[in-house]
Amino acid sequence: MRVLITGARGQLGRDVLAEAGARGWHATGMDIADFDLTDRAATLAALRASEPEVVIHCAAYTAVDRAESEPELAFAVNETGTRHVAEYCAAAGAWLVLVSTDYVFDGSGDAPWEVDDPPAPVNVYGRSKLAGEMVTRDLCERHMIVRTSWVFGRHGANFVHTMLRLGGERASINVVDDQVGAPTYTADLARLLCDMAARPVAGTYHASNAGECSWAAFAREIFCCAGVSCVVNPIATSEYSTAAARPSNSRLSPKALLDVGYDTLPSWEDALKRMLGGWRC
Repeated sequence: MRVLITGARGQLGRDVLAEAGARGWHATGMDIADFDLTDRAATLAALRASEPEVVIHCAAYTAVDRAESEPELAFAVNETGTRHVAEYCAAAGAWLVLVSTDYVFDGSGDAPWEVDDPPAPVNVYGRSKLAGEMVTRDLCERHMIVRTSWVFGRHGANFVHTMLRLGGERASINVVDDQVGAPTYTADLARLLCDMAARPVAGTYHASNAGECSWAAFAREIFCCAGVSCVVNPIATSEYSTAAARPSNSRLSPKALLDVGYDTLPSWEDALKRMLGGWRC
């Protein structure tokens, strides 16, 4: 099978490319150095040259706070860039797997979000990702939209790497304790995305590692697994100022995955231990 992965140098894209290659697929990884998503002609030319049967679209503008001051760029990448990929897939009859986010929801309540719950993003990043979902549904019948949350992995910048760095520098650290969701390990998500590419069923899905925690609880588990002596002081969101608002409830229901027979992901604690296998867990 011919698969193209956008954002292939990012933390998720790298694992998806590796997983696709391990399955013996003809996998091509592309990133900003190969073509600019916001350039329609360049995007279509790159995709046509590879002739993929499936595009796993991991590329995105993900700087949540900076998006508040760069809304045009966030929408150019997450909406317009996705439109260009969807145009190719629709014309070529290829499947499009779009990676999206829990940030399309407003974070109200405490029940896990279902795929058909009304989206209401509270920041520019979430609105730009929702716009990408909308153009995907409008333009490409053969699509799977996969919303995920709190992504971490071995590659790139993420919460786990930040905590390990700060934990090595400080005796204690303040971490928000009233935002709840599920950390998602890129290696586990990559396997699922490839499973979906191999047996596509059109629709919208939620995929995160099983279980839930606050950011503070996540930080404590990171330090415990890594053997880092750093005290986590739980604080409220109101005590930690950021440019972009964050949803307090990022729980995602896996029901849609189960309904069509896709596997769900193991617990986030198990995933964290596997990622930190070289540390004392």
